[in-house]
Amino acid sequence: MDLGLRGKRAAVAAASTGLGLATARALAAEGVRVAMCSRDRGRIDEAAAGVAGGAVPLVADVADTDQAARFVAEAREALGGLDILVTNAGGPPPGTFASTPVEAYPDALALNLLSVVAMCREAVPAMREQRWGRVVAITSVSVRQPIGTIILSNTARAGATAFLKTLALEVAADGVTVNSVQPGLHATDRLRQLYGGDVEQAARGVPSRSVGDPDDFGAVVAFLCSEQARFVTGAAVPVDGGSYLGLQ
Repeated sequence: MDLGLRGKRAAVAAASTGLGLATARALAAEGVRVAMCSRDRGRIDEAAAGVAGGAVPLVADVADTDQAARFVAEAREALGGLDILVTNAGGPPPGTFASTPVEAYPDALALNLLSVVAMCREAVPAMREQRWGRVVAITSVSVRQPIGTIILSNTARAGATAFLKTLALEVAADGVTVNSVQPGLHATDRLRQLYGGDVEQAARGVPSRSVGDPDDFGAVVAFLCSEQARFVTGAAVPVDGGSYLGLQ
């Protein structure tokens, strides 16, 4: 299927590895020109070199709202405009209610909520002016079904989801769609860290009895950016192998 994205321009945050990198690769495979960021110059240069057609590597720590906004601005300058924004960030440290001090929450909110707000504020006005744009946020299935050991992520990403839903309603008439994708367990470095490297243990808790392939996840994001998905906005799509057990 031709997604109608050839020649579009995308900024993909936190894309040196994992789901961000898989998303950058999926968009590039559809003919999208991609700019991508990481906190580490060496890692993002290496990752960008592996993206089909090459990508623009930029350095930014999106936990800092100024750097998050600057990433979008630099991506727009490098690409000559911006049509697609994929927000993404690593997760805050694991912990429970009992083990997590109040002082830990501001950093988590900056990483997984305020980074999304800052990137959208930099990207969306120009998308509205050009009457075409796609925003896709990579969040977590824990927004729908909280995971007890990552209370900081649950809290911050739920706030981001509410922000994105509100933004989607505000810009829907301007040709801009805003959606989030909620990954479950995928074969990423983050998963290996949380499970001590035992991916098979993680898979046992998934109804499909497998963890997700990051490349498949990237393809879902690319579809949400497509012309065919123009009528999909304000959605929060779980990509989790059936892990979410609710009816809605």
